[in-house]
Amino acid sequence: MAPASPTCWADLAARRAEGVEFRRVWRSAPGSTLLHLAIHGGGIEPGTTELADAAAGRADHFYSLEALRSTGNAALHLTSTRFDEPKALAMVREAEHVVSWHGAGGEAPVTYLGGRDEALRDAIGQALSAAGFAVALAGSDIDASNPRNICNRNARGGGVQLEISTAQRKAFFARGDLSRANRGRRTAEFSAYVTAVTSVLPGGGTPGGR
Repeated sequence: MAPASPTCWADLAARRAEGVEFRRVWRSAPGSTLLHLAIHGGGIEPGTTELADAAAGRADHFYSLEALRSTGNAALHLTSTRFDEPKALAMVREAEHVVSWHGAGGEAPVTYLGGRDEALRDAIGQALSAAGFAVALAGSDIDASNPRNICNRNARGGGVQLEISTAQRKAFFARGDLSRANRGRRTAEFSAYVTAVTSVLPGGGTPGGR
């Protein structure tokens, strides 16, 4: 039987070895009001750390929890409504705008849009669609409508959650390979996607240049 998923940060930290099974990474950008999150990064939802990091650049705040195990990374999946890691919470609470990057299943390339910041959610969806990417509103199971979802615990009470299908994330890396060793080999589609998202974020412009 697979081990139960963690119920809170303290549970995860007690059962898993930081620096061996997972790591936390973050970066602050003085003057920014925008945070990019990837709380299911590394081997949990592959590609999400890389996307959030690239979107933040040096212009915006960035946080990720990366699972590092060779297999079984789902055991480190702490749901968005229970994600209470102290550094992440502190960064979210100080931010006005939050974009939370996630991976969904699916063999069709699509991004499911959610979160309580509907204006920014819709703007991102329109930008992605204009750039040729398929988008859809998220279903109730992944729509990030719960105020307890970490993306909504910011100063404005609402953020954006992007649930990116497996097929779409595969397209961001050479040969469609989502392995850790290959995730540094990014395609033109990766850059086009990040550029589309960041073009409508507060401050506008390109990653690292806002």
